[in-house]
Parts: sequence; C-alpha cells; structure tokens
Amino acid sequence: MTSPRTHALRAPTALVVGGVLAAVAGCSTGTPTASPSGSATSSSPAPSSASPSPSASPTCAEQTFEALSADQRLGQLLMVGFDTNAARGSLDDLVTSDHVGNVIYLGGWDGAAKVMRTSKHLGGLVSTKATGDVGLMIAADQEGGIVHQLRGDGFTRPPKALDQAKLEPAELTKDAAGWARQMKDVGVNVNLAPVADTVPEDIGRANGPIGRFGRQYGSDPNTVATYSVAFLEGMLEEGVEGAVKHFPGLGRVRNNTDFSSSGITDSVATADDPFLEPFRANIEAGVGLVMMSSARYPKLDAKNPAMFSEKIVTGLLREKLGYEGVVITDDVNAEALKNVSPGDRAVRLVDAGGDVVLTGRAADADDMLEALADKASAEPEFAAKVEASVRRVLALKDRMGLLPCSKDAG
Repeated sequence: MTSPRTHALRAPTALVVGGVLAAVAGCSTGTPTASPSGSATSSSPAPSSASPSPSASPTCAEQTFEALSADQRLGQLLMVGFDTNAARGSLDDLVTSDHVGNVIYLGGWDGAAKVMRTSKHLGGLVSTKATGDVGLMIAADQEGGIVHQLRGDGFTRPPKALDQAKLEPAELTKDAAGWARQMKDVGVNVNLAPVADTVPEDIGRANGPIGRFGRQYGSDPNTVATYSVAFLEGMLEEGVEGAVKHFPGLGRVRNNTDFSSSGITDSVATADDPFLEPFRANIEAGVGLVMMSSARYPKLDAKNPAMFSEKIVTGLLREKLGYEGVVITDDVNAEALKNVSPGDRAVRLVDAGGDVVLTGRAADADDMLEALADKASAEPEFAAKVEASVRRVLALKDRMGLLPCSKDAG
C-alpha cells in the first residue's frame, strides 16, 4: 500500500466508546472460554466493553490495543489465503507493510515439513513495525473427509463427520486432540471446524455443501451438538482454536454458496430454530470463532446474506445466543457474493457486528483495508464497531498466547 490509513481510527469519544460499543457487544451473559490448555471454565473479558475505571488494571488485550497503530488494528480484521503453490514470501508485504494479522493455508498442503517451514517463515514476519508484535492466527480447514488442507507425511486424515459420529464422544475428543497436536506441531493454531450444520434426513445428499459429502454429524441437532462439541474439546485440549460453522446453518440449502448464487436460501430457519442448538452448545463449550454462512435466511433477514446481516450476527448470534467472541466469514470470494465488491465485503461484515474477513484471494486485502479505513474515518459509529472488532480479536489472541504481554507469549 502506498497511501497511509492512519487517519481512519481516530480515538472515539467517551460517548462513542460507552454507548455504541456497548450496543455492539449485545446483552451477553458471559460466554465461557477455553484457556490455551483447553479448560473452558473461565471467561475472557468482553473486548468491546468500555475502558476500565482508573482503579482497574488494563488487560493484556487492552494494553496491546492502545499500543497498536490504526493500520495495525485494521490488519487484525483480515485473514488472507496462502496457496500451497505460492512462493514462501508471497505474503511478506501484506504482513510487514499492510499489517495483515492472519493467514489461512489453502490448496492442499502436502507434508508436515513444508507446513512447518512456512509457519516459521510467517512467524518471523511478526515485529513491532509489522504487527505490533502480535502473533498471527494461522488457520487450516481440517474438519475431515473431503475437507482436509493438511495431508501427507505427518498428518492423519480425519474421517468425515458422519463417521466421526460413529465413535463414542470421548473417543472422538481423544482423536481430535491427536489431530490438533499434528496441527500445533507445524504452527497451525486455528482449525476452521467443527461443522455444526444439521442436515434433515429428507434432504440428505441433496444438500450440496454438507450432506453430499457427509460433512454433518447427523440429522438431529442434539447429536450434532454432542459430536461437534466433542471435536472442539479435542482441539482446545491441545491449544488449537476451533471455528464452528456455518452459522446459522447450511443444512437446508440445496446448492453450495461457493459455486452458486441460487438454491442457497433456507426458508425455514427462525430465531427459535432447533438447528441453532449445536451452535449454542459450542459457544457454551468455549469456541473461539464462529464462521458465518453466506446463504440467505428470509425469516431472519429478508435483505442480506447471513454474514452481512446485523439481525443475524448481532441480534441472533451475539444478543440472543450470548456470543462475545470472534465472528469470521466463510471465504468471501464465494459465487453467492460475486455482486459485492471486495471492499464492501469487509465493510458489511464489520457493520453487521462481525470481525474477521476471510479472503482466499490475498490480492483483495488492499481494497478491503482501504474500504474499512475510509468508512471508519467518515463515520464515528462505524469506527466504534471497528474498535470493538479489533478488541475481540485481541482478546482471543491473548488466550492463544499471541500478544506480547500474554502470559504464554514467547
């Protein structure tokens, strides 16, 4: 980037911090969160809350937020794709100059040695100038079955979810912990799993994105809740964060939003949908991220796909289900979003109450950062939403040991 963005996040007034940010945070009752060791008994501080009173010591996340430049804060809101065929230094400028704070491995990475070398290279880009010494979330999609980005020597291919659900829950947790250790050993600290979508029996394989490939744990939401949480708990035990997906559920659509802009409407889902139960269960189990669907749910929001819907992200997920953590998109390069410009994809996610924009096309990062900066500069209310999002990301990274002041840092 050649044009500075440091104007974008001027410190909000006390009124904005105390009012708008509280509204963005919703009326949560306190979601339990897991420590890096996997315990789900403590609660992370609400990162979007107002500044602490003078007598309270600032948290590590708060200290880090204050130390970051405006551009470094914006960079925390992007996760960019790293293709397996790309040169190892292909993302260097995005991290060191544009301050992008998160990466996802895409395209099928063969062999633990290659992944480890790349993760070490990415970790070496972290610096005071680049990311404010904040470590990167490095993610992979390792849910199992057809979806496994890490393969070959050093990696076990998890079975598809329908087969995972044939195990006892405790056995699945043990197996998932083993898969998590393999990820952690090569520097991957986020798994974009588990799948919490419930596919009705009468749809089954006719459900293009999930049922066709057996990616669901079952057709009953209680079964899906049990096994998706068992998978998550194994990840958390070994210090790998999970991203439960695809909120509020893809089980009833016919087509895959990655490849189609039609047949992607769930006309049944409501705010009291029993298919929300697996997501609620994962929230209670301490999931670090919730991934939003790009499908449409007209009974929840007649105008917007889920990831761009304030009614769904803030109203349903944050306020009704009480989720205080990080909200991430599915890949915004989906066919379902083809009519939305890259910059607007980022802006609309944050405006709805979301946090991290996942783009498999790293070249779109500049447009996204510029769009976020421009809108934040022009609209104090949006600037407050950006601040709330950055604080949520930093709170998660604190529990991951990725902040310079985190107790597990270094």
